[in-house]
Amino acid sequence: MASVPTTKRRWLPYVVLIVLVVLAGLGLRPHPAPVETARVVTGALRATVSEEGKTRIRQRYVVAAPVSGQLRRIPFKPGAEVESGVTVVAVIDPLPASPLDERNRALAEARRDSTREVLAKSRTSHELARNELRRIEQMFAAKTVSPQELESAQMRETAAARDVATAEGALKQVETELAVTGLAGAVVSAPVDVKANATGRVLHVFQESSRAVMQGTPLLEIGDPTDLEVVVEMLSRDGAAIAVGAAVLLEQWGGTAPLEGKVRLVEPAAFTKISALGVEEQRVNVVVDITTPLEQRRSLGDNFRVEARVITWESASALKLPVSGIFRSGNEWAAFVVRGGEAKLVPVKAGRSSGTEVQVTDGLKEGDEVILYPGDRIKDGQRVKPTKV
Repeated sequence: MASVPTTKRRWLPYVVLIVLVVLAGLGLRPHPAPVETARVVTGALRATVSEEGKTRIRQRYVVAAPVSGQLRRIPFKPGAEVESGVTVVAVIDPLPASPLDERNRALAEARRDSTREVLAKSRTSHELARNELRRIEQMFAAKTVSPQELESAQMRETAAARDVATAEGALKQVETELAVTGLAGAVVSAPVDVKANATGRVLHVFQESSRAVMQGTPLLEIGDPTDLEVVVEMLSRDGAAIAVGAAVLLEQWGGTAPLEGKVRLVEPAAFTKISALGVEEQRVNVVVDITTPLEQRRSLGDNFRVEARVITWESASALKLPVSGIFRSGNEWAAFVVRGGEAKLVPVKAGRSSGTEVQVTDGLKEGDEVILYPGDRIKDGQRVKPTKV
């Protein structure tokens, strides 16, 4: 009976040694690496192209001196309201003129007659464009034409009206020249009233003080500050992906909420611009119409800076994850998915990106837990401890 305790004491050191080895192995085993994770979800995703833009008045009109002479001081300041053909914006005392000889008189009269013909044709074209616009507006109200056809008719009417104004200005200039020099050789020295050629506000006064001016010298500029558009200089590769009619969000313009707009035109010709880093870039102007009502953007003026985000693609049910959850593995995209407490490397096919989130077209499913910012510290099969963000 005394041999049993002796046998137990003989095996006890071995048992203790085994326990110590197991404890040492557990202590030397690597601890799970803490990682930030996020779930793959289905939701709205929007791909945009962002660039700085500037507002500009859609139509600008420069009032120029119709004759050479002594300009009287212009009393108008930027912001003053003027009415086309009514408001006298400047007065010029003509210089003494020499009578026209027979040859120059004949040329001036021929130029006047030609300008009258151009004006008559312009007025006819404007009337046709106006009638066409009325018809299309009625058809649009009846939903028989598309919004694009209505916009095209509006642009044609605007262009025709601009042609009429140009022709009227040219005729007035020719008639003023004939009046000043005199068709019969008489010298006319009466002051010439220069009237506004558009209704709106004075934007710039180029010649404010009294001084001698030559015929054609710009005096002031007129426009409508409420009729604004935005010009955005895009990289040509981004401009090629933008469609006319694309929705645009205008941010950081000074208001509390973004303004809405849509792309009216992507100019067909690009230009070279040197970036702040000294790199040559091919850029193209994208013209955006502001669709937000005027009451919500009255503080926005000409040549104001805005941040434009052009929406190139959007989906209400895209499978997505944060962009920090995918990375390049060779020539393909990949992600680390947490499965059974370990990081598993999974090939992924990525689609559109919003800048913060990216669309997943293959490789992951909704609910997968993806490691964010894996870097070089995470390896395939490594034990990890997720922490949700």
